[in-house]
Order: sequence, then C-alpha cells, then structure tokens
Amino acid sequence: MVRSGRSSGADGGGARSVLGPRSVVGQMFALQLVVVILLTLGAVVLLLVMARQESHQEAGSRSLAIAEGFAHAPGTAAAVLSPDPTAVLQPRAEEARKGAGVDFVVVLNRAGTRLTHPFPDRIGKPTSTDIEPLLAGETVVEDWVGTLGPQVRAYVPVRGPDGAVVGAVGAGVTVARIQSAAREQLPAVLGGAAAAVALSTGGTAMLSRRLLRQTHGLGPAEITRMYEHHDAVLHSVREGVVIVGPDGGLRLVNDEARRLLDLPPDAEGREVAGLDLPPELAELLVSGREATDELFLVGERTLAVSQRPTRGPTAPATTPAGRPAGKPGSAEARSGAGRVATVRDTTELLAASGRAEAAQRRLRVVYEAGMRIGSTLDVRRTARELAETTVGRFADFVTVDLADAVLRGDELHGAERDVRRIVVAGIRDDAPFYPEGSRIELASATPQARSMATGRPVLEPGLSAARDWQTQDPGGARRLVEYGVHTLLAAPLAARGTLLGVVCFWRADRPEPFDADDVALAEEVAARAAASLDNARRYTREHTMAVTLQHSLMPRYLPAQEAVEVAYRYLPAQAGVGGDWFDVIPLPGARVALVVGDVVGHGLHAAATMGRLRTAVHNFSALDLPPDDILGHLDELVDRMDQERTPGDTGPDVTGATCVYAVYDPVTGDCVMARAGHPPPVVVDPDGRARVLDVPVSPPLGSGGGLPVETTRFKLAEGARLVLYTDGLIERPERDIDTGLDLLCDAASGRPGLDPEETVRAVLAALPGAQPRDDIALLVARTHRLDPGRIAEWDVPSDTSAVAPVRARCSARLREWGLENISFTTELIISELITNAIRYAAQPITVRMIHSTSLICEVFDGSSTAPHLRRAAITDEGGRGLFLVAQLADRWGTRYTARGKAIWTEQNLHGPGGGTPGGPDLTDALLDQWSL
Repeated sequence: MVRSGRSSGADGGGARSVLGPRSVVGQMFALQLVVVILLTLGAVVLLLVMARQESHQEAGSRSLAIAEGFAHAPGTAAAVLSPDPTAVLQPRAEEARKGAGVDFVVVLNRAGTRLTHPFPDRIGKPTSTDIEPLLAGETVVEDWVGTLGPQVRAYVPVRGPDGAVVGAVGAGVTVARIQSAAREQLPAVLGGAAAAVALSTGGTAMLSRRLLRQTHGLGPAEITRMYEHHDAVLHSVREGVVIVGPDGGLRLVNDEARRLLDLPPDAEGREVAGLDLPPELAELLVSGREATDELFLVGERTLAVSQRPTRGPTAPATTPAGRPAGKPGSAEARSGAGRVATVRDTTELLAASGRAEAAQRRLRVVYEAGMRIGSTLDVRRTARELAETTVGRFADFVTVDLADAVLRGDELHGAERDVRRIVVAGIRDDAPFYPEGSRIELASATPQARSMATGRPVLEPGLSAARDWQTQDPGGARRLVEYGVHTLLAAPLAARGTLLGVVCFWRADRPEPFDADDVALAEEVAARAAASLDNARRYTREHTMAVTLQHSLMPRYLPAQEAVEVAYRYLPAQAGVGGDWFDVIPLPGARVALVVGDVVGHGLHAAATMGRLRTAVHNFSALDLPPDDILGHLDELVDRMDQERTPGDTGPDVTGATCVYAVYDPVTGDCVMARAGHPPPVVVDPDGRARVLDVPVSPPLGSGGGLPVETTRFKLAEGARLVLYTDGLIERPERDIDTGLDLLCDAASGRPGLDPEETVRAVLAALPGAQPRDDIALLVARTHRLDPGRIAEWDVPSDTSAVAPVRARCSARLREWGLENISFTTELIISELITNAIRYAAQPITVRMIHSTSLICEVFDGSSTAPHLRRAAITDEGGRGLFLVAQLADRWGTRYTARGKAIWTEQNLHGPGGGTPGGPDLTDALLDQWSL
C-alpha cells in the first residue's frame, strides 16, 4: 500500500513507483510500446513493397504513354519515310525523352534499325526487340536488359497514311531510376514511422501520467480517508448540493439543500417527482438541462438553482445512516452520468438588488427627463414630453394641468386655482380622465390644490377611501376608481418662484402605491419640467409681443380701389416673427402701388425695422415717386439705419432688406416695376399660363452703394394675376430657388379664372410646407381695366378762350355719368387748373377726367415747375385759384411724367366735397380769400 505521505507524488518518487516494471501502469506502457513498434515495422515493409510495385507499374504506364504519344504525333510517320529520318526525329525524340522523364525514346524503321537513340553511336544499329509483333500492329510492353541496363520498355507501331506499319516508337525507364524513386520515398516512410512511434509513446506516457495525477498515488486507505473528508466538507457548506441520477432518482443531498428545500429524512433514493417540490423546480431537476441561477420560490425563500450534468459515475446513494443504498457492484452503483444542482438562498440579495434596480430605474427616468423635456420652446409640446417620459416607467397615467396664463405667455400671480387640462397620457386611451382642453376649478381640499398651495408633492395612496379627492367631482372620482386607478401623486410645477400648474401621476395596473422614493422622483422630474415650461412661457410671451408688434405694423385692411382685386397671406416663421411685409397703396389717377418687402432676420428688431421701411414707402408713395426713386430712397434709409448705431449699442445690425415695388395703371394697363434683391414676380395670364417676369434685379437695400435702380414697363391683360412674394415661399434647404419657382408656376397655372383668394390657397398648399423656416408674405393681385366710357380726355390749346368750351364738355360728360351734383364744383376746379396751365406752363396741355370710386380730374402740361399753394394778399388781383382748388377738392397734388407734370384732384362722390349736406360752403371758401 502506498503511504498517505506520498499523496502528493504526482511526480518524483510517486511517479517512478507507478511507472515501475512491477506496476500495472508500467506493464501497460511496455506492452503498448512493443505493439506500436511492431505495427510500425510491418507498415514500413508493406509500404516498401507497395512502393516498388507501384513504381514498376508507373514506369510501364509512363513508357507506354510516351511511346503512343510520339508514335501518333503528326509528322512522325512522314519523318520515318523521309530520306533522312534521323535528322528529323532525333531532336524530337530527345526533347520528348527529357520532357517526359524517361531514359530513352527510340524510333525504328520496318527493318528494326534504330533511327534515334540517346547514345548517337547506337543509331543505325538493329534493335534487340522482336520486330514481328510490331509489324503486325501490336503494342509490346516488356522488362528488358538493354544497352542502358535493366529496364521497362514499351513499343508502339507507327502507321502511315494508308494504315500500313512503317516503323515503331519505343520508350523505357531503367530499373535504376525506379529504385532511386523508391529510395527517395524511404526516408519519408521511416520518418513517418518514427513519428508514429514517438506519438504513440507520448500518448501512452500522457495517459499514464494522467492516471497518476487522478489517483495522486493514493492507496485504498488514503482514498477512504479522502472520501470521509469530502463528505464532511460537503455537508458543512452553506450551499445546497443535489445529485440526481439519470433515472430521476435523488442520489445525494447535503444538509443545506435538505434545509432549503424542506426535504424529508428519507429523500435520498426516492424519485424527485415524488418529493414535495415546486413543479417548476422538480421539472428542472428531472429534465437534466443546464441552468444558471434560475430563481424558484420555495415557501418564503427565493432560491437560485444552477445545474450541470456530471461527466462520470454519480456518487452512490446512501441510507439515512450514511451506508450505501446498494451493493458496490450493483447496477445502481455503476449507473451512468447524472446531474448536479446547487441551491443558494437569495431572498435577502434579491430584496437588496430590487431596491438597487428600482433606484436605477428612477435615476434613468430623471436622466431621460433632463434629455427629453424641453426640446422645443412650445408649452404644449413640453408638457407632452413630461408625460411621455414618465408613462410606463414611473406611472400608468399622467395628467398635466396648467394655468391659462402659461399658455398665453402672461405673468402669473401665484394664486391661480383654475387650470386647464393640457395633456392626458397613459398606457391606454380609454381612462375616464377629464379630456384635454377641459377647464378645471380645483377644490381647495383636493391633492392638486394642496400641492399647488404648499409647493410640495402630495401623495394619496388609497383613492377609493379618500374623501378630499372625491369632493372635486364625485361622479368622475367613482368612474376612475371603478376603472382601476388606486393611487395619485400630485407634484407642483413651479419655477423661479412662479407656480405654473400641477402634474398628476396615477397608478392602475401596478398594484403597489407610490412610496417615498417615488415622491422624491416626482418632485425632481416636476422641477425639471417646470423650468422648461417656464422657458417656453417666456418665449411665448416674447413671441406674442413680436407678433403683436408686427401685426400692428402690417396693413389692417386694404384700401378701396378699382385697379386690382387683391388677396394676401402672412405666415410667420417657425422660429418667430420676421420682417416680411406687403402693401397696397392707392395712387393718383386710379393707379395702385403693390409692394412686398423682406427684412433680414427675425424678432422684435426685424419687425421694428419693417415698420420703419413700410412707413417710408407710404411717405415716398405719397410723393408719387417712380419705383426706381422709391427703392433708391429706401436704400439710403437702410444704410442710414446701420450708421445710427452708437459705440455702446449691442443690438443687431440691419443686415439688409429686399423689396419689389410695382405701379399698375388701370387706364392703360401699364405696369412699372423695380426690385432690389427680391425674388422675381410671377404673372398668370388670363388663359392660366404662368411665367416669371424678367425684371432686372438691383442690389438689396442697404448694399446698393448709390447704384441706379432699373425699372421695367410692361402691359398686363384684363384679368391677369400678378404674384408677389418673399423668398420664404420658394426657398427650402432641400431645394434650390429654381425648383421653387417651377413649383410656384405649376401651382398658379393651368386653371384659368381663379380668383386671387383661390390662387393664394393653391400656392400655399403646394409650396411652403407645414412649418416654414422663414416668414412668408404672399400678395396676389388680379388686374382690372377701367371702362373707356368712364374716361374723358381733351387737348387744350394755349388760349384762354378755350377754357369755356372745355368746361362745357366736362359738364356734359358729368351729366352722362350722373354726377350733376358735383358739376359746378368740378367746373371751377377744371377752369382754375386749365387757366394756370395756359398762363404758366407749356404745351401740350391735356385734360382728363376719370370716373372711378371718386372723380379724378387731371391737367397735363409740358412744364416741370410745380405750383405752390399760398394765400394772396388783399390787394392782389390773382393767386387765389389754387387755394380754391384745395378747398373744393378732397385731395390734390402734382406728379411728374416723362413729358412734364400733371396736377390732379380727387372728389368723393359721396360725403364731404361730393355735393351732399356737410360739404364745403362755396361762399365761405371764396370769402376766405380776402381778409375783410
């Protein structure tokens, strides 16, 4: 017996003892080594014999293949029959011999004489081969001892064109070459044999050493003692061990497993299915599948079970007294691999990990709230982000109620109790909460009101028994409880000392109510959301102020005029209001000015700049300046506005503006237009064809540098639609301006007869999209032409005697138009204007009356000198005519033309100055000219 002190003898003396000649392991090793050596020697001999045979066969096959190939090669037969066959065939034969690796290639004639040979002195001599079989057309393969020594050779007849044998070709390999090939293979064979012996020896040694390591050199006493120690350790560890056999029987269970699984004393040896275990755990133990830390509830414990199959025979079952359940040699003791399962009590660990996981979930909610809430400066969107962040993670339903002042962007005073339901979100959509948009008057006893009053979250864990909560709406509270909502947590939304509203978290599907950690989480999330809501409220207030300012600066209504029929739209940008504007300005002579402009930038500064430019356009238009002069003055104004900045002014610069200005005359149909850095206008002909007008573009306002502005004059047909717009309509990041112009023309064309309002709707439906990034001002004007029957025009000679006839014609035309009530006043105005033109101006002199929304009288002359209104002295004989004109007409003025000027007046057909009661008293007007 080996002593226990040698139990560590995996090497050293232990190894030598086990591998000694008297040990079973040593004898097994010697026997296996002898067997391997004998098998290797036999394999070497067999390999040499087979190699020789295969080499001989290979030599014959190679000789025959070379002989047949050369014999059947094109030109071989002809070369044999040629006058000098050796000269032709010797080089070919040598080339074939060397290329094929044979010892000789010989060509014979019908007489058996060699025509080729590796040794030139053998050429012309007879061959030792019997030629008769070859002449008979047979192929000969034979072993022979020739001039080159022992050899394997093959002869093939060569046939002529008529099929007759004209000679033969022989090829052969010597035995020396065959033996050398075998000798070349012998080292490899011997090396393989040596390797096989070495591998076999090494494998045998490894198996022996493995057996030595597994037994550790122990004898029966030492193994028995080790088993006793192992059994003591197995039953003292604080982790359960269960061994189940392949038949489903419980083979071994230690004390800890017995305690954790509450097994009876006689559990070992019984079927696992017959034990009082949870079905899922019993199924795992019987199935034998691998498992890692699967959790099972056994009584009040949560157990983690891991299972692995064993690799060898399982431990024998024992009786409660510790004796083996079966005989050592029984089939049960020799049964195959089973399963080993370990059982750990994780009840406290799971509780701690559950708390840690809950804390991690709450931190994740706080993190996502910081990342998602407040992505936009929109109050409603921010409130919805608050709900979306917490629904499903923290609460089953979320409602957000805000004061109306928050939605408007107004300041709050902290005493609001009336709120509006902004968001209702949850895991389902059928919960009976107040719908979005509902106005709620919070009762003071409700958790929501108490939370807003104290500024702290209020938890109501049992809604079915809460009386204060039900005072708000008993019927609605009952419906919520019947729906399954059982817990409410209300958190105030307050930021920067301002109370904005309240957010309520509700639970229905989750059975557990909110706890103290949930209250802290709700307070944190509500605080983050309140800051974003307050930012959105402040932005809403500033945005509302900017929009209000801009709307106050935009036209509130369009003035009455007959030249064009107008429709318009202004769409603010998604980022806020900007500096786009439009105007329709009536001009003398029934003309109308159409203006669209765009100030670069957004916000209050852009809106204020737009107001200044619009006012300037009105003032310049009142002077009846042409479009190029007006844009030139606007360019100077913008440049001057940039220069008005003081050194300490940190406000934004006026970086420029664009404008298009058009004047349409309904009498002639002429349109004069100029543009400064503005997109080109589009005109839609009456037949529905749209085209882009080729109007020369000048630099934007503020960057012209005093350069002249070019204008374009063109005619517009009756019913044509002129489309003026700002660049926000056609420009988008994903498309260029040309594509936008094409889309604009497509949207406005193809449908003749559309009115301006329909054109505006069609264009906006096709172009800008739901949320334009820039302001959009769109103006569509459909042109009208005045009836020629409402226009009267006469040339006046330079003679004062012509005043009376012209006055008479005017009076007659007024009677035709049904304007007798203003005939006398009009005759006075016409007389004074014509007399002044005859006396102080130059030819040509023309009088024109236009019956439009008012009566327009115009006197054209060839002089560029404008008259001035003054009060005549009491001793002056003249100088009172223009004063009378100003008193009798509602409006009057002077405008310059290409050939001179025109003095015009307008008289309302109804109201003051129109002949109705309340009009100017003619006697008083005349007496006012003298200071009597």
